[in-house]
Amino acid sequence: MLGVVAVVLLGVATVITGVARLGHGRAVVLSGVRAAVQLLAVSFVITHVVNRLGFVGLFVVVMYTVAALTAAGRVTANRRLGWPAVPIVAATGPTLVLLWATGLVPAKGIVLIPIAGILIGGAMTATVLAGRRALEELAQRHGEVEAALTLGFSDRDAAMEICRPAASGAMIPALDQTRTVGLVTLPGAFVGMLLGGATPLQAGAVQLFVLVALLQVQAVAVTLTIELAARGRLVRAAADQGRTGGSGT
Repeated sequence: MLGVVAVVLLGVATVITGVARLGHGRAVVLSGVRAAVQLLAVSFVITHVVNRLGFVGLFVVVMYTVAALTAAGRVTANRRLGWPAVPIVAATGPTLVLLWATGLVPAKGIVLIPIAGILIGGAMTATVLAGRRALEELAQRHGEVEAALTLGFSDRDAAMEICRPAASGAMIPALDQTRTVGLVTLPGAFVGMLLGGATPLQAGAVQLFVLVALLQVQAVAVTLTIELAARGRLVRAAADQGRTGGSGT
């Protein structure tokens, strides 16, 4: 029954995007199919690696790799490991190590994998949003960058004045999620713990910890992404620049 409902909802989403000419009809279908296949595969893998710490570490590395490749494709239009991976790794790596070292997150696959997934996913989203907005602003307002350079600004400072205000908006989804938690949204960690038998107080404490960690991770990811864009490390692929008529710094 769940499968049938999922197919129906996917069909409705595809039809709506087609009628509204949003340009994502094919992407909606492919995303839905990929999600189904990937969740089945991941469910199978997790059941076999969850109790083996070495394999858990390898699984987290795969998560990092996929997140970095996805961010690269969205930000630079070039699916290769490179600068877009830096904000994701730098934002989440130290946080995960700190949580493990302090004992807040025990060295158990059943805990490490979902926490790592939440933080890596949040860093990936922040990197993509900040990176795209930064590069779009730099391309569209290139004249303003040139004007700032004539006033004595360095390349980095001139670019930062243009891209920082727009790219910082990448923090808005995380801020809104945190502000409305419990009133509008009931995140997965909270609901999952309740269903697993935890008290509402315990579930709330864990969810608060996850939200705060996610805010910290995304703040670092956005900051590093803007810095990389301002320094010219993040640039759109040549073919994509030709279509948009702009370039980075």
